[in-house]
Amino acid sequence: MKLTLIGNGTMAQSLAKGLVANHEVEIIGRNINKLKEVQKTIPQISIKELDDVEDITGKNILFCVKPYVLQTVSARLSGKANILFSILAGTTLDSLKKHIEAKYYVRTMPNVAASVLKSMTTLTGDEEVKNEALEIFTSIGQTLWLESEKQLDIATAVAGSGPAFLALIAEGLTDGAVRAGLPRDLSSKLVQGLFTGTSTLLETQHPALIKDSVMSPGGTTAVGYGVLEKNGVRNAMMDTIEQTYNKAQELGKK
Repeated sequence: MKLTLIGNGTMAQSLAKGLVANHEVEIIGRNINKLKEVQKTIPQISIKELDDVEDITGKNILFCVKPYVLQTVSARLSGKANILFSILAGTTLDSLKKHIEAKYYVRTMPNVAASVLKSMTTLTGDEEVKNEALEIFTSIGQTLWLESEKQLDIATAVAGSGPAFLALIAEGLTDGAVRAGLPRDLSSKLVQGLFTGTSTLLETQHPALIKDSVMSPGGTTAVGYGVLEKNGVRNAMMDTIEQTYNKAQELGKK
């Protein structure tokens, strides 16, 4: 299937890197010089500068611009797309329908791990193209079709923004090991292995069971866990998801 990505930012590039293995990928952007730089990184793609009037008739579009430029970019699109896939956080299906004409609409939220085929992608929209949508995004990782846009906005806070939150935790663990006296290169390798192993455990075990299996009475893990609870890490994570979700809804109202 040919996929046309409109936008050439970080997320669009991550998607393209993963999708080119199984699909014909075209990227359309507003700056031809930036597009040429992207093509150097991903030579399998084709590139095109966005025309003043860009015909999208019959195309399968992945709309990868920032939510605040929806109106500006969509004003330059003409014709009726086949499927419009939108990764715009908080931007509702109704809003998309007002700005861009397509036969079918799907909201989706991949994450930057798409570039290494490990995205956790959530989707919702027209059921008629559910199978096609899942097939496309399964090529870049795991997929989850959700029942509503509300669920997608919550999922955006977890899987879409989540890599940044986990990266902060990874950085903190690494810095902690360095502060305790371990060289940074060794600290980084330890944290990388930690995340890989724990991710595999989470596929079959509840987080609480993993925690209980590690935490011995009066042991080192129990002491460290107490520090995390004392500093409100659990509550901070819960507040983070809630406020990120609220921001997604706020974007949808603009």
